[in-house]
Amino acid sequence: MIFNEKYTLSNGIEIPKLGLGTWMISDENVVDAVAQAIKMGYRHIDTAQAYANEVGVGKGVKASGIPRKEIFVTTKLAAEVKSYEEAVASIEGSLQKLDMEYIDLMIIHSPKPWANFLESEPYFEGNREAWRALEEAYKAGKLRAIGLSNFEIQDLENILSSCAVKPMVNQILTHISNTPKELIDFCKEQNILVEAYSPFGHGELFKNKQVQAMAEKYKVSVSQLAIRYCLQLGLLPLPKTANPKHMEANAAVDFVISESDMSQLQNLQTIENYGEYSHFPVFGRV
Repeated sequence: MIFNEKYTLSNGIEIPKLGLGTWMISDENVVDAVAQAIKMGYRHIDTAQAYANEVGVGKGVKASGIPRKEIFVTTKLAAEVKSYEEAVASIEGSLQKLDMEYIDLMIIHSPKPWANFLESEPYFEGNREAWRALEEAYKAGKLRAIGLSNFEIQDLENILSSCAVKPMVNQILTHISNTPKELIDFCKEQNILVEAYSPFGHGELFKNKQVQAMAEKYKVSVSQLAIRYCLQLGLLPLPKTANPKHMEANAAVDFVISESDMSQLQNLQTIENYGEYSHFPVFGRV
């Protein structure tokens, strides 16, 4: 099990190498999912204002019986928040909903509002303003680390050009057959940890014959292969599930993919269609 393994962020804060994603898990159902995951050994829970389940995540952390200081909780500033004032209010809102004195990591969910995600306007000024609010909350001890999500190189450069505190994380869509090497390399050069959301390609990897064959070779599931792939690239995978059996399997990744097989997986044909999920902006851009 990988529960005890951690990365160290640029500010010295340790972050567990595997997180539990909670997207599309309702506020009601997420309480039990989070509590069970923590009791099983998970110490990293990822939520967002947009998921509308921060209240449930906070309750789940409490219900687990594990001390708060042992759990790493991430939430995200809504993509539509592009002013300092709105960001300050939103940070306070998350603290209240989670019912926590501090949040371990808070990130800007997207450089653009979701409704405008595929448009050309970069919202540079709005992102700098939202970042200023995160910096302020970080310096005040309300946030232990701050970061970004879905930020491309130009978006990152915008923040890096003016920030007082550098981003510690960039959470991006990354999985076998869709691994943005240039963006990942840029983040690593800037000492920004890359977190990989949707490591299973929102289910599309389960349909891929080459990925299935590789998983069979290592006598593991496609899910386990996908998570191990991310870890060997130095990324932090965030698989989403409310199923305890899947939670347990996702953490059982103590095998090693060979260099040649990693190269093969990195060069698989890119998934061009995420099926019913293609309407989500992040999948529609691929």
